[in-house]
Amino acid sequence: MVSRRACTFIILMFVVGLNLRPAMSSVAPLLARLQETAGLSPASAGILTTLPVLFLGLSAPLAPLLAKRIGSERTLSAALFLLACGLILRGLPMSGALFIGSAMAGSAIGIGGTLLPALVKRELPDSADLLTGLYTMALCFGGALGAGLSVPLMQWLGSWQLSLMSWSLLALIALVLWLINIPATQCTQPSPATSSSLTQLLRKSLTWHVMLFMGIQSSMAYIVFGWLPTLLVYRGYDEAAAGWTMAISIMCQLGSALSAPWLGRLTHDQRPALLLVLLSTALGLWMLLIAPLAWKWPGAVLLGIGQGGSFSLALSLLVLRTANSRLAGQLSGLVQGGGYTLAALGPFGVGLMLQAGAEIPHIAWLLIVLIALCCGFALLAGRNRQLDDHNGELVVHRG
Repeated sequence: MVSRRACTFIILMFVVGLNLRPAMSSVAPLLARLQETAGLSPASAGILTTLPVLFLGLSAPLAPLLAKRIGSERTLSAALFLLACGLILRGLPMSGALFIGSAMAGSAIGIGGTLLPALVKRELPDSADLLTGLYTMALCFGGALGAGLSVPLMQWLGSWQLSLMSWSLLALIALVLWLINIPATQCTQPSPATSSSLTQLLRKSLTWHVMLFMGIQSSMAYIVFGWLPTLLVYRGYDEAAAGWTMAISIMCQLGSALSAPWLGRLTHDQRPALLLVLLSTALGLWMLLIAPLAWKWPGAVLLGIGQGGSFSLALSLLVLRTANSRLAGQLSGLVQGGGYTLAALGPFGVGLMLQAGAEIPHIAWLLIVLIALCCGFALLAGRNRQLDDHNGELVVHRG
């Protein structure tokens, strides 16, 4: 029987997860409008879509350090507050506010997203991978809300600025619920072993396999968040149709995000599941960006299934490849920090390619080649291996 504390944690985890994608997915449907009204070039738009991902990666390694000093719960509270401030700032009529607010939101998401896998491992260790699937479903649902409601909110509220700022209300609601239901923790000092463990983690090839898989698949996700509606507009869609196509794709991530960890449990390791979702992602991109427009709905569905499943499995690897919650937190900080910093190159690269006059099919084939490369790291990261420091020395053994 699930305890009341566990039920409360699961609900709060879901509510917080809802906030960790709208900051990025809400910009994409408005990007063509921003290029017209704010005078953004394709390269500047690439920077705008890259900033949240870049600062997400740069801030992720800070999460375990902050959690050691002020506690995981207080750190997550601070992240939600920073997220709300960034979302408000990016809509204010100030020079650079859009970019600064986006960077603040990315930093908050990096800290919050890094803490949650470790909290899941701590609170419910026996079901950590399945709960990670539920958490990923919340991320996907939040992303779908951001993509689908941005244009309607702009039409209802009267400006793209108010549309972007409105997502701060969701962050504030999550912050209030978190503060009410989660007790404050006592400050703790970082142990001397922490930096040593981080160094040892970096020496293990398993850490790099998981990081590179996370980075490449995340790059695909943030290219979709940042550029898919714009690429579809270039193919002949109107703004609203392009936004809803992305929203439907993200909605399809909900089922695969929840079911992929179950699929990963059917075999002795996660390699078959990882390859299956990556193939689905590649087929979805091909149908949306290369195949005839009539294939858009199967393409949106396959892309959503593939990306929801690959991200859910990537987060599951953080708990499946570690023996305890402390290691899960440290691996989460390293993998998400390095992975998302690498992923930031994706949206910026697409902006540069468009600036240089690249055709949509050329961009699509490059993305498919990157997915093929990601399959190689999936074969390495998906093996049944686990990091363990039970005896004071970090080792890798069979899970």
